[in-house]
Amino acid sequence: MATQDFLVEIGTEELPPKALKTLSDAFTEGLVKGLDNAGIQHGKVEAFAAPRRLAVRVRDLAAAQPDKPVERRGPAVKAAFDDAGNPTRALTGFATSQGVTPDQLDTLETDKGAWVVYRTVEQGKATSELLPGLIEQSLAGLPIPKRMRWGAHKTEFVRPVHWVILLFGNKVIDAPIMGLTPGNKTRGHRFHCPKSLIIPTPADYEVVLKKEGWVIADFDQRRERIRAGVNALAAEQGGGRAVIDEDLLDEVTALNEWPVPLLGRFEERFLEVPPEALISSMKEHQKYFHLVDSQDRMLPLFITVANLESKDPAQVVSGNEKVIRPRLSDAAFFYETDRKTPLADRQDQLKPIVFQEKLGSLYDKSVRVAALAEKIADAIGSDPALAHRAAMLAKTDLVTEMVLEFTDLQGIMGQYYASHDGEHQDVARALNEQYMPRFAGDQLPATLTGCAVAIADRLDSLVGLFGINQPPSGTRDPFGLRRASLGVLRIIIERELPLDLQTCCEWAAANFTGLSAEDPATTVVDYMLERFRAHYEEQGIGAEVFLAVHARRPTRPLDFDRRVHAVEAFRQMPEAQALAAANKRVSNILTKQGGDTVGEQVDAHLLQDDAEKALAEQVNRLADEVLPLFERGDYTAALSTLASLRAPVDRFFDEVMVMADDEAVRNNRLALLNRLRNLFLRVADISLLPAAN
Repeated sequence: MATQDFLVEIGTEELPPKALKTLSDAFTEGLVKGLDNAGIQHGKVEAFAAPRRLAVRVRDLAAAQPDKPVERRGPAVKAAFDDAGNPTRALTGFATSQGVTPDQLDTLETDKGAWVVYRTVEQGKATSELLPGLIEQSLAGLPIPKRMRWGAHKTEFVRPVHWVILLFGNKVIDAPIMGLTPGNKTRGHRFHCPKSLIIPTPADYEVVLKKEGWVIADFDQRRERIRAGVNALAAEQGGGRAVIDEDLLDEVTALNEWPVPLLGRFEERFLEVPPEALISSMKEHQKYFHLVDSQDRMLPLFITVANLESKDPAQVVSGNEKVIRPRLSDAAFFYETDRKTPLADRQDQLKPIVFQEKLGSLYDKSVRVAALAEKIADAIGSDPALAHRAAMLAKTDLVTEMVLEFTDLQGIMGQYYASHDGEHQDVARALNEQYMPRFAGDQLPATLTGCAVAIADRLDSLVGLFGINQPPSGTRDPFGLRRASLGVLRIIIERELPLDLQTCCEWAAANFTGLSAEDPATTVVDYMLERFRAHYEEQGIGAEVFLAVHARRPTRPLDFDRRVHAVEAFRQMPEAQALAAANKRVSNILTKQGGDTVGEQVDAHLLQDDAEKALAEQVNRLADEVLPLFERGDYTAALSTLASLRAPVDRFFDEVMVMADDEAVRNNRLALLNRLRNLFLRVADISLLPAAN
């Protein structure tokens, strides 16, 4: 089948920079999905995205759908003809519905009899007829939170659409898209080439835009050009290095069609302000890249990316320097002003700020967190007084001028201000560490004081919100309780803290009055333990391992984690499946015979068969070996030791009748099995693991 390249371009006003890459990917994926669903064969698919355009080029696109054989079944042969062999009304009606005569129909033999069928070949539709609908469908499916209208148009899109290219080979597909008639004309750079440009064929698209239109249409090419230019400029500054944040790089790429990096400077006096404040100002407001020296100390330099090639770049640089100066002056002013009032004197300012209507103000929360952090600090071997002090100061930087202006600096500025106030070093660091980890994979608190406050702050929110019956629901999690749960688990596990979630949550619940939910501490613990499932799935550990440990409900996260990794290691052993099956069998037997009422006291005098004697001897010997391992939490070694029970267990079930007629012998054998099972239950319920067939 003949193929041609295809190009679609949607020309708009400037698209939202933070959404450009997402929109481009979604547009491309939607079009490819539409082509695949329609059965239209194609080659390589290329996406283009710039501030004023979304485009997709499809190489070697088939001119039409492939022809498709069609078979439609009619009446059974015995109902299609009368006794004289003439067509019945059922047959003629079916033939008429297919637009043919009865003699043009075929017969299909099946196990259930013969049927009249109509066979034909359905010709595939021309690709040019299908493309407009596929494009509209893809555009309608873009992730646009709020669409807009413009002028007298009823069409809605993320930004006003001004031109459309729909080019199949060198032919324009003349079908309306977004209320506009497509053509083969694009538009160049808003300033360098403010005119229309003809795109002869899809293959010429990015070449014409770059050579004539001053537009680099390929997002990735533009991004790497910016990265190379920024790095080259930085390297010219005597060992300087540009710090390139990937999200900022993507945003700058989405803001520029013809990027030109330029170096600017600011007064060295601003370096007295914490670098995070300077970076926040330059990054968030101006989209600048900052520079550091070989010791990662900030330099009084920045790199901006202009969207044009100026004849007088010094003027562009000067303009940017004039813009950033008042921004940095504001930051310096905030920093100087904030330091005049100690954080401790700001605590009363938290009283009017509502944390949650039923849970009180930020001040109320601080008091609760301080009480909880004290107990947690004591439990992990830290200083309770420092934890209490840090918790009482933890939210005070929220009312400083700097954080009110730059909200992403909460905690960071708290650390600077606390250090300036002469607070203990651990207290100062804890004000920043309370928010760690801020996201998946982020660093954890380095100080025990920081750990205590970070855990206490999250548990206070969890217990409080569950206590007023406002847990996360579906996709709604306004207080970030899922993230808070994972943060607590990560801190406890990775910092190896000996904390019991049940105890900590009960401490947290005791600080509240008037919680409406019954036993919120236990509910929160169950919720947090369930977060482990996804945590381990990300590590490649199956759900059955999690469920085996979860069945025992260990409430110490560090202990839970050790059990999970021990069971995962055990699961890889050749004995695992057989022992899992045996445990399942033992569990079923014990459940039918009274469950928890079955003891585990074995009378050696009642052991009759060699197989049960051998098993009893092995269980007694291994129990002495593994009990000290359980006490130390060395579950991996314990399960490895218990794996040697496979042979005597298999022999026991092959040779011994558990449900003996003699009640004393039967109960003795049940006690032996119960003792065997309880050894494994000290770690997990391995009967939940996949068993051998």
